[in-house]
Amino acid sequence: MTSQLETLTAQLLDAAKKAGADAADAMALSGTSVSIDVRAGKLEHAERSEGTDIGLRVLVGKRQANVSASDTKPETIREMAERAVAMAREAPEDAYVGLADAAQLASGWDLAALELCDPTPEPAPETLQADAQAAEAAALAIDGISQVQSAGAGFGRTEVQLAASNGFTGTYTRTERGTSCVAIAGTGAAMERDYDGDSRVFQSDLRDPAEIGLRAAERALARQHAKQPPTGAYPVLFDERISSSLIGHLLGAVNGAAIARGSSWLLNALHEEVLPKGISLVEDPHRPRVSGSRPFDAEGLATQKRAIVDDGVLTGWTLDLANARKLQMTSTANAARGVGGPPSPSTWNVALTQGTQSRDDLIKNMGTGLLVTSLIGSTINPNTGDYSRGAAGLWVENGEVTYAVNECTIAGNLRDMLRSIIPANDGRNHLSRVVPSLLVEGMTLAGQ
Repeated sequence: MTSQLETLTAQLLDAAKKAGADAADAMALSGTSVSIDVRAGKLEHAERSEGTDIGLRVLVGKRQANVSASDTKPETIREMAERAVAMAREAPEDAYVGLADAAQLASGWDLAALELCDPTPEPAPETLQADAQAAEAAALAIDGISQVQSAGAGFGRTEVQLAASNGFTGTYTRTERGTSCVAIAGTGAAMERDYDGDSRVFQSDLRDPAEIGLRAAERALARQHAKQPPTGAYPVLFDERISSSLIGHLLGAVNGAAIARGSSWLLNALHEEVLPKGISLVEDPHRPRVSGSRPFDAEGLATQKRAIVDDGVLTGWTLDLANARKLQMTSTANAARGVGGPPSPSTWNVALTQGTQSRDDLIKNMGTGLLVTSLIGSTINPNTGDYSRGAAGLWVENGEVTYAVNECTIAGNLRDMLRSIIPANDGRNHLSRVVPSLLVEGMTLAGQ
């Protein structure tokens, strides 16, 4: 049976052809989201949204244009196509744009194996409210917690349909279910806050709301009586909650768009060591029940598992079709897009090789230094990799946590930092980015 979204993308492609496009691709998204927030045990905010969005990219020769709308009436689709073709005719030529060849297109994927969509019914608002209240109550039950800033629960379901004039058509549906809590410890100028949350594809995998509230409270209490650390060169341990940001900088630097622009601190690092020997960074878009999984990319190419970094060595860039053509390479099937713009390179699920030590082991072995639990602001030079960020966390002396830290800056160079990382073994496997706590030796701390 043809779904509503398949009908819409077919209508978009037909309208593009009639308007004079040489080629086109179309995307349609249909989504539902529900969110509930509570405060002091009572409902504070409830929101529900439903909608369908459509997007059309047309190509006229080597010129392209994109249009999008949330109105799906036939006359709107006709006007979209006519406007897109008119825009494309005025756009500058780009020798690298174009759809995939038929031989490149994905086919025969196993959507069920990815488990992107929870088949159970959408949770009732009362269920979401009960989860949020349970998280709030658990946090408030801990001595020293003065209030809960927010506690919420939500659900979302999105159906994605992609079709192109080269013959590709594909669809999938994904769900998301989450609970979160932000707890505040202390009063007045001494107040400190921290959070915990969980987001899963399947409701049955979601952590208990009371556990989330308890963990948020414990984290807030640990931040009390914070002070600035000493200035100097010290080891810095990035907590698992924020360690993925370091790997995110690496992923940004190997993005094909940055490489094609010549604006990456890893521009000339292909086939060089960028991580310690023995550590790999593997992308796997086929992990079941993970938010970054997908059977095909936004250009209809079959997604695939690959090692971005293998045994410490950078193996390649993250590429869509256009940037692959610019670099005279082959797409890695990493095109991403929304309804309002053309494809661009993006990564799916990635996992960093985990170590053999726990985070506590790394704390014991680091001597004196900083355990970073939150980062504030960012000054990253995309060309040199120079790194400077505000940080807060816990000060470690002689392998033991001694006091909370805030108002400090950590600095270094990403190339040097990443080549010296020591990973813990605490990465959470259900996340799209599985990155454990990471110890970096010899960073510069600016404190008191």
